[in-house]
Amino acid sequence: MEPRVNPRYRQARFLTSAARLSQAPPDEGREIAFAGRSNAGKSSAINALCDQQGLARTSRTPGRTQLLNFFEIEPGRRLVDLPGYGYAKVAERVKRDWQGTLAEYLERRRCLRGLVLVMDARHPLKPYDQQMLAWANQIPLPVHVLLTKADKLNRQQSEAALAGVQEALRAFSTDFTAQIFSATRRWGIDEAHAQLDQWLGPSISPRR
Repeated sequence: MEPRVNPRYRQARFLTSAARLSQAPPDEGREIAFAGRSNAGKSSAINALCDQQGLARTSRTPGRTQLLNFFEIEPGRRLVDLPGYGYAKVAERVKRDWQGTLAEYLERRRCLRGLVLVMDARHPLKPYDQQMLAWANQIPLPVHVLLTKADKLNRQQSEAALAGVQEALRAFSTDFTAQIFSATRRWGIDEAHAQLDQWLGPSISPRR
């Protein structure tokens, strides 16, 4: 079944980029952050959820997202594309800088309401994914896992991947959830929107 049109996310617009937390928009309102390995399809997931093909930059070369990228949904409601992590060809110094930025953002951003952790459904729960879950569990911060690229698996494989991740999440927190997702086939859009709506709260007056 085709996902319903959701004008709340379709009106998303790029707001600003920040190399460090001090350059971010004022720490007010509500934000949802998107994190994941550089090749997990994070930017494609954001574009699919907002029904805008070029909103978040995608690249054939993983590791290009080196900034905190803020997208405004409504006044005081934002999605944040965090730097991708875990790509082997990125210099170690750059990896350390990214990890420092990620940790600072997750631990200090008061308006952050939830973390969408993007994992390739074929290769979930890699070491960096586990680290992100541990960080969020310690803060504590709710997490919703998108198991992307599910269209590359058959139904039995997708269900097995989801069950395995759900079982792993039980060791962390009851506020950790997961779903199957495909930006290409637009699978799981409505379910993901429902989770985002829960974290962002009721829709407010649209921008003029």
